[in-house]
Amino acid sequence: MSKLIRRSITDSVTFNTIKESRFKTTRISVTAFLPLDITTAANNALMSLVLTRSCEKYPDFTVLSRKLSSLYGASLSSGFRKMGDVQALTFSISGIDDRFALSDEIISKELSTLLCDVIFNPFLKDGLFDINECEQERRQLIDMIDAEFNEKRIYSSQKALSIMCSDEAYGINRYGTKEDVIAATPQDLYTAWQNMLKKARFEIIYVGDSDSSMAFDVFNSRFSEISRTPSVLNTQVVKCAENVKVENEDMELSQSKLIMGFRTEIAEPDEDVMAVRLMCSVLGGTAHSKLFCNVREKLSLCYYCSSSYIRSKGIMLVESGVERENIEKTKEAILGEIKAMQNGEITDEEIEATKMSMANAFYSSCDTVGGINSYYLSQMLDGTIYTPQQAVDKVNSLTKEDVVRCAKKLTLDTVFTLTGVQSLEDKEV
Repeated sequence: MSKLIRRSITDSVTFNTIKESRFKTTRISVTAFLPLDITTAANNALMSLVLTRSCEKYPDFTVLSRKLSSLYGASLSSGFRKMGDVQALTFSISGIDDRFALSDEIISKELSTLLCDVIFNPFLKDGLFDINECEQERRQLIDMIDAEFNEKRIYSSQKALSIMCSDEAYGINRYGTKEDVIAATPQDLYTAWQNMLKKARFEIIYVGDSDSSMAFDVFNSRFSEISRTPSVLNTQVVKCAENVKVENEDMELSQSKLIMGFRTEIAEPDEDVMAVRLMCSVLGGTAHSKLFCNVREKLSLCYYCSSSYIRSKGIMLVESGVERENIEKTKEAILGEIKAMQNGEITDEEIEATKMSMANAFYSSCDTVGGINSYYLSQMLDGTIYTPQQAVDKVNSLTKEDVVRCAKKLTLDTVFTLTGVQSLEDKEV
């Protein structure tokens, strides 16, 4: 796969090209990066969903869908995520690559034009977003929030992070609060849209085999029309925990959740980030990891036990699903596995198997145009952007000593338990 090529359009607006001939489709995404703030998060999230419903040229969802169908069944979508203390709003369009179009059509130019129409020229009524479209997307977003609450594995990890980062912007959910989503008005969304155009850092990613120069020209023309004062994007990194926060929440569940949050002392753009990724995977990132083999399989203490690393914040989460009576035993077993790593109790086989697993993950993440887009988008705020091969080479250069050194820097910050309790009906039975 070709390396990423970056070209500046204007201040804080960059056009990224990844030339890829393996697929029949082209994917173009525009991501707006804004400071994550509790006063704007919900408005930004809802606004990003409303934008992809229509535009001035195609003023309702039916007409816009008809246009997408005319472009050989192109698809348009939007989404949002947290990347450190930054809220990322992504608008994407996918369609067939130019080389497969009939009559020498330049589909990439049409896709870029339509995406720009959606972002820069939304459908407005009396200078505001249409109330009906706002209400439809509001319901969708509320359903998304409710679904995450109902999925207790997601809910428990988000709750742990909100406790862990209660004094940091990262403690804010990527869509703000449900109450703020309900309260958002068309005027709020219009203000959020204007703020995005003027203050966001934009990263445009073009993945496809066709020449990206026409797409570049389309975006260059649109952004040149805007007067911008981009916001400064910063992420607060807490190096180590001074004390351990312990919180519990009781809920009617058959399976309790135990979440342990650690400060790693290392976050982007530190040189040791990849070493921490390897350390985290050795601990609990694969089916042959210490947590899986020892805590789950050998000791049979939990249904699942895994670890993950948030490199933008220098946070490692260990998540497990356990029976209520095994919560303390599981916590001690997890801490015991970390202590063993800090003492150098890691075999060469564990290191090599984890490296192979990580290499496979890096390679397979780019098996689709959407995967390629996501892979590079996830690195846009990092100190260094790696191709999959460069990431694999970096992992393979690491040693057991690197893993042990990173493990020794771990400090426990937060322990959150979502404890399953019986309902009154169950007790009466």
